[in-house]
Amino acid sequence: MPETDPNSLHRTQNWFIFFLVAIGIFMATLDGSIVNIALPSIMADFEVELATIQWVVMIYLLTVTSLLLSFGRLSDIQGRRIVYSLGLFLFSLGSLFCGLASTAHWLIIARFFQGLGAAMTMACTPALIVDTFPETQRGRALGMMGSVVASGLTAGPVLGGLLIHYFSWRAIFYINIPIGLLTAAGVFFLLKGSKADITRPETFDWPGAAILAVLLGSFLMAITHAYDWGYFSTRTLLLLAICILAAASLLFVETQVRHPILSRSLFSIRLFSLPIVAAVILFVCLFSLVFLMPFYLIHPRGYPVNTVGGIMACIFVALFVVSPFSGALSDRIGSRFLCTLAMALVACSLFSLSFISARASFFSIIWRLSLAGIGTAVFLPPNSAAAFSAVPPENRGIASATVAAARNLGMVLGVAIAGAIFNSVFYNLSNGLSLKEYHPPLEGIFMESFHFVMRAGGFIAILGMLISFLRGPERIKIGSREL
Repeated sequence: MPETDPNSLHRTQNWFIFFLVAIGIFMATLDGSIVNIALPSIMADFEVELATIQWVVMIYLLTVTSLLLSFGRLSDIQGRRIVYSLGLFLFSLGSLFCGLASTAHWLIIARFFQGLGAAMTMACTPALIVDTFPETQRGRALGMMGSVVASGLTAGPVLGGLLIHYFSWRAIFYINIPIGLLTAAGVFFLLKGSKADITRPETFDWPGAAILAVLLGSFLMAITHAYDWGYFSTRTLLLLAICILAAASLLFVETQVRHPILSRSLFSIRLFSLPIVAAVILFVCLFSLVFLMPFYLIHPRGYPVNTVGGIMACIFVALFVVSPFSGALSDRIGSRFLCTLAMALVACSLFSLSFISARASFFSIIWRLSLAGIGTAVFLPPNSAAAFSAVPPENRGIASATVAAARNLGMVLGVAIAGAIFNSVFYNLSNGLSLKEYHPPLEGIFMESFHFVMRAGGFIAILGMLISFLRGPERIKIGSREL
């Protein structure tokens, strides 16, 4: 009777864990993109204003970004199995209450609990992958996880449209419940006794976690609403004042506790801190493009909405295809060259868009967007692998959460910066008009404003190239040799 290869069994177990983790991150990213397409239906159903409905999206984003670091630290202490499975359970419970919501305000509260669960799962996801796979396979595994994220982002609008068309907007929440509960049970029971179950006799920094949530929440609120409220309005200045006060308080509190939520020793590691900064810059560039491109495609270019969705999907298709190859290559040559090259590709995409015409051909648009998608796909797996490989195992939870927080922060900053620049230029050139008053004679002003934002994004990407290069080389293992 042939003997079972223990290495083959171990590899099978690793990929089964990957499958469980992938389901959770797919659900979290799917939910972030699927809800947007349901907003008009929700607004009509509850008969409320846009200012109220926007909080259905805003509360989820604020909750996830504000709590990622805290849950990452908690997973280092209590174990990632508990935090991840509890996060999936809360996400599923929040989904149930979203589907049952009878008013817009109840839906917003339910979305908070969804965001709470999503923050717990997203904080643990990369760390679970890094804990599971050996260093020589991490880049490949993280690259495949990038494909899962891209699948969630791409499938969201399509699946959401089908569910709303054949059922109702409530179905987009109900579909999460059985999948989430089954996956939570699988993680809870099947990962018992694994590396995901390691706990540490350390105290959790509750004051630091609370202050950090206030800091990030007030900062995100200020940057997302500053243009609408006015940069020097009372609300904007009050939020910035709260943010500064929270930052000062956090610096003081973190020096007084034995196990701070933000470890200065962790951020002093060059191969961790510089990839984090580079990730923020990458997502600032990407989402300045993702935010403004649909307006270009609909207004000057004149494509119908269904075509716009297909064109924008090419960015995430590139992520799906290229990420695994980039991750596998980074296992061999490291992250420095790949991440610098990736930022250069993103810069080329943005600078090329700064010269695009209002009547550009379909192919002319696609190759520019695909270049940004390829650059992003080349960047993410090696950048994450480098950051995780540089930190000790006991800090991988907070490292995982920091990577996820950098992604979310970059997304918000990208939208805020692009919106602020575009609106300012458009307002000045049109003598006080806004984009909602767009009509064909404003085409030239629109294109000039659009080009200005793309150029700004290109220069930000060049800064990202410099930071990616300055990280320096990391040690690469090839077989038993370390180079």
